[in-house]
Amino acid sequence: MAFLLTFHMGWLLGSLLLGLAAGWIAVVHRAKGVSKVVSRWLAALALALVAAALTRIVPGRPGYWLDLGLAMLACYLAGCTLGSSLREWVLSRHARAA
Repeated sequence: MAFLLTFHMGWLLGSLLLGLAAGWIAVVHRAKGVSKVVSRWLAALALALVAAALTRIVPGRPGYWLDLGLAMLACYLAGCTLGSSLREWVLSRHARAA
């Protein structure tokens, strides 16, 4: 994992910044949400992928790609959370000043 962080720092930082931008602009949600059944399937899939990465079931290059993809997904989701929270903080601060 340290190798992924060291060697792919630019890609991980890029996914964090992309998530930050997506979280900043995607605060307003006007689309229909995901159903509970689909969200449970997605959570189960994510859990299975993390378990496969931790137990090293997938060998070689595909396992490396799985680890890298999960690390980039984690950075992207952290950026989305940070960008959304930052925008909410900025807008609430602006509304109090007005």
